[in-house]
Amino acid sequence: EEEREEKRQEKVQNIPLSELHPFRDHPFKVVDDDKMQETVDSIREYGVLVPIIARPKEEGGYEIISGHRRCHASELAGLETVPVIVRHMDDEATIIMIDSNLQRENLLPSERAKAYKMKLGAIKRQGKRNDLTSGQIGPKLESKRSNAIVADEAGASIKQIQRYIRLTELIPDLLDMVDDKKLNFNSAVEISYLPPEEQHLVHETIVSEAHAPTVAQAQEIKRLSQKKELSDDTVLSVFGNKEDSRVKMPDTQEPIAEEAPKPKTLNIPMERFAKYFPNRSEAEITEMIFKVLDSWHHHMKKMRNDHSR
Repeated sequence: EEEREEKRQEKVQNIPLSELHPFRDHPFKVVDDDKMQETVDSIREYGVLVPIIARPKEEGGYEIISGHRRCHASELAGLETVPVIVRHMDDEATIIMIDSNLQRENLLPSERAKAYKMKLGAIKRQGKRNDLTSGQIGPKLESKRSNAIVADEAGASIKQIQRYIRLTELIPDLLDMVDDKKLNFNSAVEISYLPPEEQHLVHETIVSEAHAPTVAQAQEIKRLSQKKELSDDTVLSVFGNKEDSRVKMPDTQEPIAEEAPKPKTLNIPMERFAKYFPNRSEAEITEMIFKVLDSWHHHMKKMRNDHSR
Protein backbone atom coordinates (compact mmCIF):
# COMPACT_ATOMS: atom_id res chain seq x y z
CA GLU A 1 0.00 0.00 0.00
CA GLU A 2 2.87 2.37 0.84
CA GLU A 3 4.51 1.62 -2.51
CA ARG A 4 1.25 2.33 -4.36
CA GLU A 5 0.75 5.57 -2.44
CA GLU A 6 4.32 6.66 -3.19
CA LYS A 7 3.74 6.07 -6.89
CA ARG A 8 0.58 8.18 -6.77
CA GLN A 9 2.28 11.16 -5.09
CA GLU A 10 2.91 14.00 -7.48
CA LYS A 11 6.48 14.84 -8.30
CA VAL A 12 8.30 16.27 -11.28
CA GLN A 13 9.85 13.58 -13.46
CA ASN A 14 11.92 13.83 -16.62
CA ILE A 15 10.05 11.71 -19.15
CA PRO A 16 11.07 11.04 -22.79
CA LEU A 17 8.98 12.91 -25.33
CA SER A 18 8.43 9.61 -27.12
CA GLU A 19 6.34 8.42 -24.15
CA LEU A 20 4.04 11.46 -24.17
CA HIS A 21 0.93 11.29 -26.35
CA PRO A 22 -1.74 13.90 -27.16
CA PHE A 23 -4.97 13.86 -25.18
CA ARG A 24 -7.55 11.74 -26.98
CA ASP A 25 -9.66 13.92 -29.32
CA HIS A 26 -7.69 17.00 -28.24
CA PRO A 27 -9.78 19.85 -29.74
CA PHE A 28 -7.10 22.53 -29.85
CA LYS A 29 -4.74 22.90 -32.80
CA VAL A 30 -1.00 23.12 -32.23
CA VAL A 31 0.22 25.50 -34.94
CA ASP A 32 3.76 26.34 -35.99
CA ASP A 33 3.23 30.10 -35.86
CA ASP A 34 5.28 33.02 -34.52
CA LYS A 35 4.19 32.31 -30.93
CA MET A 36 5.34 28.72 -31.28
CA GLN A 37 8.74 29.91 -32.48
CA GLU A 38 8.94 32.21 -29.44
CA THR A 39 8.24 29.21 -27.20
CA VAL A 40 10.90 27.16 -29.01
CA ASP A 41 13.47 29.95 -28.54
CA SER A 42 12.55 30.26 -24.86
CA ILE A 43 12.92 26.50 -24.28
CA ARG A 44 16.29 26.45 -26.03
CA GLU A 45 17.52 29.21 -23.74
CA TYR A 46 15.85 28.39 -20.41
CA GLY A 47 14.40 24.89 -20.74
CA VAL A 48 10.80 23.95 -19.96
CA LEU A 49 9.98 26.16 -16.96
CA VAL A 50 6.42 24.89 -16.36
CA PRO A 51 6.17 21.07 -16.15
CA ILE A 52 3.83 19.16 -18.44
CA ILE A 53 0.84 17.55 -16.71
CA ALA A 54 0.02 14.03 -17.89
CA ARG A 55 -1.73 10.86 -16.76
CA PRO A 56 -0.64 7.23 -17.25
CA LYS A 57 -2.11 5.27 -20.17
CA GLU A 58 -3.18 1.68 -19.59
CA GLU A 59 -1.20 0.48 -22.58
CA GLY A 60 1.93 2.37 -21.48
CA GLY A 61 3.22 5.90 -21.83
CA TYR A 62 1.39 9.03 -20.76
CA GLU A 63 -1.50 11.13 -22.06
CA ILE A 64 -0.86 14.89 -22.00
CA ILE A 65 -3.42 16.88 -20.01
CA SER A 66 -1.75 20.29 -20.10
CA GLY A 67 1.26 21.27 -22.19
CA HIS A 68 0.68 20.12 -25.79
CA ARG A 69 2.31 23.29 -27.13
CA ARG A 70 5.28 22.94 -24.77
CA CYS A 71 5.77 19.32 -25.86
CA HIS A 72 5.72 20.27 -29.54
CA ALA A 73 8.06 23.19 -28.93
CA SER A 74 10.41 20.91 -27.00
CA GLU A 75 10.55 18.53 -29.99
CA LEU A 76 11.36 21.46 -32.29
CA ALA A 77 14.03 22.61 -29.82
CA GLY A 78 15.69 19.19 -29.99
CA LEU A 79 14.96 18.01 -26.44
CA GLU A 80 14.62 14.32 -25.67
CA THR A 81 12.99 14.61 -22.25
CA VAL A 82 10.73 17.15 -20.53
CA PRO A 83 9.69 17.70 -16.89
CA VAL A 84 6.31 16.10 -16.22
CA ILE A 85 3.92 15.92 -13.28
CA VAL A 86 2.02 12.63 -13.46
CA ARG A 87 -1.54 12.70 -12.14
CA HIS A 88 -4.03 9.85 -11.89
CA MET A 89 -7.32 11.35 -13.09
CA ASP A 90 -10.53 10.32 -14.83
CA ASP A 91 -13.06 12.77 -16.30
CA GLU A 92 -11.59 15.66 -14.35
CA ALA A 93 -8.56 15.36 -16.67
CA THR A 94 -10.78 16.39 -19.59
CA ILE A 95 -12.10 19.38 -17.65
CA ILE A 96 -8.61 20.55 -16.66
CA MET A 97 -7.32 20.06 -20.22
CA ILE A 98 -10.19 22.13 -21.63
CA ASP A 99 -10.01 24.90 -19.02
CA SER A 100 -6.24 25.32 -19.38
CA ASN A 101 -6.68 25.98 -23.12
CA LEU A 102 -9.91 28.00 -23.19
CA GLN A 103 -7.98 30.94 -21.75
CA ARG A 104 -5.96 31.24 -24.96
CA GLU A 105 -6.65 34.16 -27.25
CA ASN A 106 -7.86 33.79 -30.83
CA LEU A 107 -9.42 30.35 -30.47
CA LEU A 108 -11.10 29.14 -33.64
CA PRO A 109 -14.86 28.53 -33.53
CA SER A 110 -14.26 24.82 -34.18
CA GLU A 111 -11.84 24.60 -31.24
CA ARG A 112 -14.27 26.31 -28.89
CA ALA A 113 -17.18 24.17 -30.13
CA LYS A 114 -15.36 20.86 -29.64
CA ALA A 115 -14.00 22.01 -26.27
CA TYR A 116 -17.43 22.93 -24.92
CA LYS A 117 -18.85 19.60 -26.10
CA MET A 118 -16.02 17.62 -24.46
CA LYS A 119 -16.32 19.53 -21.18
CA LEU A 120 -20.10 19.13 -21.13
CA GLY A 121 -19.75 15.39 -21.64
CA ALA A 122 -17.14 15.08 -18.89
CA ILE A 123 -19.28 17.01 -16.40
CA LYS A 124 -22.32 14.87 -17.25
CA ARG A 125 -20.34 11.67 -16.71
CA GLN A 126 -18.89 13.02 -13.50
CA GLY A 127 -22.35 13.94 -12.26
CA LYS A 128 -23.49 10.32 -12.69
CA ARG A 129 -20.87 9.18 -10.18
CA ASN A 130 -21.18 9.98 -6.50
CA ASP A 131 -17.53 9.35 -5.72
CA LEU A 132 -16.07 12.22 -7.76
CA THR A 133 -15.43 15.63 -6.31
CA SER A 134 -12.57 17.65 -7.72
CA GLY A 135 -10.84 20.48 -5.91
CA GLN A 136 -9.76 21.84 -9.27
CA ILE A 137 -13.30 22.49 -10.42
CA GLY A 138 -15.07 22.85 -7.11
CA PRO A 139 -17.60 20.46 -5.53
CA LYS A 140 -20.04 18.71 -7.81
CA LEU A 141 -23.26 20.72 -8.13
CA GLU A 142 -26.08 18.18 -7.98
CA SER A 143 -28.83 20.73 -8.53
CA LYS A 144 -27.16 22.57 -11.40
CA ARG A 145 -27.48 21.43 -15.00
CA SER A 146 -24.23 20.53 -16.73
CA ASN A 147 -24.69 23.08 -19.52
CA ALA A 148 -25.29 25.79 -16.91
CA ILE A 149 -21.95 24.95 -15.28
CA VAL A 150 -20.15 25.15 -18.64
CA ALA A 151 -21.87 28.45 -19.43
CA ASP A 152 -21.08 30.01 -16.06
CA GLU A 153 -17.41 29.06 -16.23
CA ALA A 154 -17.15 30.31 -19.81
CA GLY A 155 -18.84 33.62 -19.00
CA ALA A 156 -21.50 32.93 -21.62
CA SER A 157 -25.20 32.09 -21.75
CA ILE A 158 -26.48 28.53 -22.00
CA LYS A 159 -27.88 29.35 -25.44
CA GLN A 160 -24.48 30.52 -26.69
CA ILE A 161 -22.83 27.33 -25.45
CA GLN A 162 -25.52 25.25 -27.16
CA ARG A 163 -25.05 27.14 -30.44
CA TYR A 164 -21.30 26.58 -30.35
CA ILE A 165 -21.82 22.87 -29.73
CA ARG A 166 -24.17 22.74 -32.75
CA LEU A 167 -21.12 23.49 -34.92
CA THR A 168 -19.75 20.03 -34.11
CA GLU A 169 -22.62 18.63 -36.23
CA LEU A 170 -21.19 20.27 -39.36
CA ILE A 171 -19.27 18.27 -41.95
CA PRO A 172 -15.52 19.09 -41.89
CA ASP A 173 -15.62 21.15 -45.09
CA LEU A 174 -18.26 23.51 -43.68
CA LEU A 175 -16.60 23.70 -40.27
CA ASP A 176 -13.36 24.73 -41.99
CA MET A 177 -15.31 27.48 -43.78
CA VAL A 178 -16.48 28.81 -40.39
CA ASP A 179 -12.87 28.86 -39.12
CA ASP A 180 -11.75 30.61 -42.31
CA LYS A 181 -14.60 33.17 -41.99
CA LYS A 182 -16.06 32.09 -45.31
CA LEU A 183 -19.30 31.00 -43.61
CA ASN A 184 -20.73 33.14 -40.83
CA PHE A 185 -21.42 31.60 -37.45
CA ASN A 186 -25.20 31.95 -37.34
CA SER A 187 -25.71 30.60 -40.86
CA ALA A 188 -23.53 27.64 -39.92
CA VAL A 189 -25.69 26.90 -36.87
CA GLU A 190 -28.81 26.74 -39.06
CA ILE A 191 -27.10 24.47 -41.60
CA SER A 192 -25.87 22.16 -38.82
CA TYR A 193 -29.42 20.77 -38.53
CA LEU A 194 -29.19 19.32 -42.06
CA PRO A 195 -28.16 15.67 -42.54
CA PRO A 196 -24.60 15.21 -43.85
CA GLU A 197 -25.59 14.53 -47.46
CA GLU A 198 -27.54 17.80 -47.63
CA GLN A 199 -24.67 19.66 -45.96
CA HIS A 200 -22.43 18.41 -48.77
CA LEU A 201 -24.94 19.83 -51.24
CA VAL A 202 -24.81 23.21 -49.49
CA HIS A 203 -21.00 23.14 -49.49
CA GLU A 204 -20.89 22.38 -53.23
CA THR A 205 -23.30 25.25 -53.86
CA ILE A 206 -21.21 27.66 -51.80
CA VAL A 207 -18.16 26.74 -53.87
CA SER A 208 -19.95 26.93 -57.21
CA GLU A 209 -21.79 30.19 -56.41
CA ALA A 210 -18.70 31.73 -54.75
CA HIS A 211 -20.65 33.05 -51.78
CA ALA A 212 -22.10 31.68 -48.55
CA PRO A 213 -25.78 31.87 -47.55
CA THR A 214 -27.03 34.68 -45.35
CA VAL A 215 -28.76 33.75 -42.10
CA ALA A 216 -32.16 34.17 -43.77
CA GLN A 217 -31.11 31.92 -46.65
CA ALA A 218 -29.73 29.34 -44.22
CA GLN A 219 -33.01 29.38 -42.33
CA GLU A 220 -34.90 28.79 -45.59
CA ILE A 221 -32.56 25.92 -46.47
CA LYS A 222 -33.21 24.41 -43.04
CA ARG A 223 -36.99 24.80 -43.55
CA LEU A 224 -36.84 23.09 -46.94
CA SER A 225 -34.78 20.27 -45.44
CA GLN A 226 -37.33 19.70 -42.69
CA LYS A 227 -40.08 19.53 -45.35
CA LYS A 228 -38.01 17.05 -47.40
CA GLU A 229 -37.94 19.55 -50.28
CA LEU A 230 -34.22 20.30 -50.47
CA SER A 231 -32.59 19.56 -53.82
CA ASP A 232 -30.03 21.00 -56.23
CA ASP A 233 -32.67 23.24 -57.74
CA THR A 234 -34.20 24.49 -54.48
CA VAL A 235 -30.77 25.24 -52.98
CA LEU A 236 -29.80 27.25 -56.05
CA SER A 237 -33.13 29.05 -55.89
CA VAL A 238 -32.49 30.04 -52.26
CA PHE A 239 -28.97 31.22 -53.06
CA GLY A 240 -30.36 33.36 -55.86
CA ASN A 241 -32.88 35.03 -53.54
CA LYS A 242 -31.03 38.09 -52.26
CA GLU A 243 -33.93 39.38 -50.14
CA ASP A 244 -35.90 37.45 -47.57
CA SER A 245 -38.42 38.79 -45.07
CA ARG A 246 -37.63 36.04 -42.61
CA VAL A 247 -34.35 37.62 -41.46
CA LYS A 248 -34.08 36.98 -37.74
CA MET A 249 -30.39 37.48 -37.08
CA PRO A 250 -27.57 39.53 -38.62
CA ASP A 251 -24.73 37.80 -40.42
CA THR A 252 -21.91 37.69 -37.91
CA GLN A 253 -19.04 35.39 -37.04
CA GLU A 254 -20.13 35.16 -33.41
CA PRO A 255 -23.29 33.78 -31.79
CA ILE A 256 -25.93 36.38 -31.12
CA ALA A 257 -25.69 37.55 -27.55
CA GLU A 258 -28.83 37.44 -25.49
CA GLU A 259 -30.10 40.49 -23.67
CA ALA A 260 -27.68 41.13 -20.84
CA PRO A 261 -29.11 40.31 -17.39
CA LYS A 262 -29.48 43.11 -14.90
CA PRO A 263 -26.19 43.60 -13.03
CA LYS A 264 -26.06 42.06 -9.58
CA THR A 265 -24.77 43.95 -6.57
CA LEU A 266 -22.64 42.69 -3.70
CA ASN A 267 -23.39 44.34 -0.38
CA ILE A 268 -20.53 44.12 2.11
CA PRO A 269 -20.46 46.44 5.15
CA MET A 270 -17.51 48.82 4.87
CA GLU A 271 -16.49 48.11 8.47
CA ARG A 272 -15.49 44.60 7.35
CA PHE A 273 -12.54 46.21 5.55
CA ALA A 274 -11.62 48.66 8.30
CA LYS A 275 -8.99 46.47 9.95
CA TYR A 276 -7.20 46.01 6.61
CA PHE A 277 -7.25 49.72 5.71
CA PRO A 278 -7.14 51.73 8.94
CA ASN A 279 -7.69 55.47 8.81
CA ARG A 280 -8.83 55.35 5.16
CA SER A 281 -11.89 56.92 3.61
CA GLU A 282 -14.54 54.82 1.89
CA ALA A 283 -13.35 55.98 -1.53
CA GLU A 284 -9.72 55.14 -0.69
CA ILE A 285 -10.68 51.67 0.58
CA THR A 286 -12.68 50.97 -2.57
CA GLU A 287 -9.79 52.01 -4.82
CA MET A 288 -7.27 49.91 -2.90
CA ILE A 289 -9.52 46.83 -3.03
CA PHE A 290 -9.70 47.06 -6.82
CA LYS A 291 -5.93 47.53 -7.04
CA VAL A 292 -5.44 44.31 -5.08
CA LEU A 293 -7.96 42.51 -7.29
CA ASP A 294 -6.28 43.82 -10.47
CA SER A 295 -2.93 42.53 -9.21
CA TRP A 296 -4.41 39.14 -8.37
CA HIS A 297 -6.17 38.95 -11.75
CA HIS A 298 -2.92 39.76 -13.60
CA HIS A 299 -1.09 37.08 -11.59
CA MET A 300 -3.73 34.40 -12.33
CA LYS A 301 -3.81 35.31 -16.05
CA LYS A 302 -0.02 34.92 -16.22
CA MET A 303 -0.23 31.51 -14.54
CA ARG A 304 -2.94 30.34 -16.97
CA ASN A 305 -0.88 31.52 -19.95
CA ASP A 306 2.18 29.70 -18.60
CA HIS A 307 0.19 26.47 -18.25
CA SER A 308 -1.23 26.71 -21.77
CA ARG A 309 2.19 26.96 -23.41
